[in-house]
Amino acid sequence: MLVGAVVFLYPIFWMVTASFRPGVSILDDPLGLDLSQVTLRNWTGMFDNVPILHALLNTVIVVVVKGGVLMVFSPLAGYGFAKFDFPFKNFLFGFVLLTLMLPTLVLIVPLLLEMSQLGWINSYKALILPGAVDAFSVFWMRQNIAQIPDELIDAARIDGAGPLRVFRSICVPVLRPALAALAVLSLFNIYNDLVWPIVAVNDQQHETLAILLAGLNANVSGAQAGVSSADLWGQLMAACTFATIPTILLFVFLQRHFIRGLLAGSSR
Repeated sequence: MLVGAVVFLYPIFWMVTASFRPGVSILDDPLGLDLSQVTLRNWTGMFDNVPILHALLNTVIVVVVKGGVLMVFSPLAGYGFAKFDFPFKNFLFGFVLLTLMLPTLVLIVPLLLEMSQLGWINSYKALILPGAVDAFSVFWMRQNIAQIPDELIDAARIDGAGPLRVFRSICVPVLRPALAALAVLSLFNIYNDLVWPIVAVNDQQHETLAILLAGLNANVSGAQAGVSSADLWGQLMAACTFATIPTILLFVFLQRHFIRGLLAGSSR
């Protein structure tokens, strides 16, 4: 496990240390960890030349709104599939699962044409609504809700509780670990998503952190006017480190619930 931890953590450690090294030092010794010349030039240059705070704001908006939609409607859809009987229930659930087999790239062109017809290109609506509720989240919640005893739900119904009251008072407290695990997985996916945002948005006003980092990486190869490639490497490392901080904080705060949610399924 120690060897595995080193393999996974070394790139992150190198990225962080490189963000505080002069750009020339990074080019001369790319994999080195020499911190004898610690400098904040990469960070100051990044904040001066790169609109990373605006990109972070866009990312937060997308993550909060899209994640909120997912965390509201996925449990409700799972609740419907798990505890209600209605026509074509199994067919519809199978159709939902079938979408898991479709690669994301297959949906890019149809989604792009749809966004274009709606006039949503270069807007938050294009970043948020497509994929706001996905098949995995519905499947995950359906499987967890199905484990709740029907007798418990029937008792609440006998006491006069309606469907939403049953969901809010009976299901949600039991599902907290599963909801936390879904939140971590989904928020990470939304935060790190690059393929769809880079297609749906081509203006700086709506670009997310993933698009910004991809643009910085392209600038390193294409050489930005007035900035040396060494400085660009340093700014790229600083930007990558800055973009990694929110994900680490999110996992640290939700780690206990995330692990508990993943282990809950194995214990049933």
